[in-house]
Amino acid sequence: MKVLLRIERFDPSSDQKPYFQEYRLEAEPMDRVLDLLINVKRFQDGSIAFRKSCAHGVCGSDAMRINGIERLACKTLVQDVVKKTGDRITLQPLRGLPVERDLMVRQERFFEKYRLVKPYLINEEAVREKERIQSPEQRHRIDDATKCILCEACYSACPVLQEKNPGFLGPAAIVQASRFLDDSRDRGFEIRLQTLDTPDGVWPCENHFKCTQVCPRGIKVTKLINLTKQKIKKFRKERSETVNDGS
Repeated sequence: MKVLLRIERFDPSSDQKPYFQEYRLEAEPMDRVLDLLINVKRFQDGSIAFRKSCAHGVCGSDAMRINGIERLACKTLVQDVVKKTGDRITLQPLRGLPVERDLMVRQERFFEKYRLVKPYLINEEAVREKERIQSPEQRHRIDDATKCILCEACYSACPVLQEKNPGFLGPAAIVQASRFLDDSRDRGFEIRLQTLDTPDGVWPCENHFKCTQVCPRGIKVTKLINLTKQKIKKFRKERSETVNDGS
């Protein structure tokens, strides 16, 4: 079938504002949107900029907005976004992050917030055996959060980040915090509170569920955010303290 690939273009070094450029090409229903992008870059316009790596939904590097929804180009089939020949597929960069060029965004802001939650095991206790042992049940508690590939789709889809509070920590960072808060080997809860229990930490989340809806790994992002809130509330209540939500 014939499709029209409509790509948002922008080079901050030369363009005043973003603009759309269209490319016509043949596609099969089972082709991936990434395949179309590669085709256009190879045979029509080598100047198009986008990221890709594994092309199998593992690295998360080709996250973008496809027809207005955050998706991975390597996991989105033509038949997922096109109904009939001649239909248009619109590709735009993720929201909330500065555009580096075309479909590529600068990731510094995202990873600054990611690092704030200290996404690594914190435990200074002596190891009694060769390693810190976990039961299968304990390991299962962190299974969902460990699926995160840091694609930034949830960050872009979050209405709070994009429309109300750009300082919000964001869904991905909280998922990473949750992964370690639920880890039976970790002892960093109070350390992470310095980031999580703040007006820009977990509390701005309003349960829109957009993050959960767009997650390419099927992570229950909103659930993990709410569980993190509950842990903080319980901790503060046991100490007769109030949460620092800015109210």
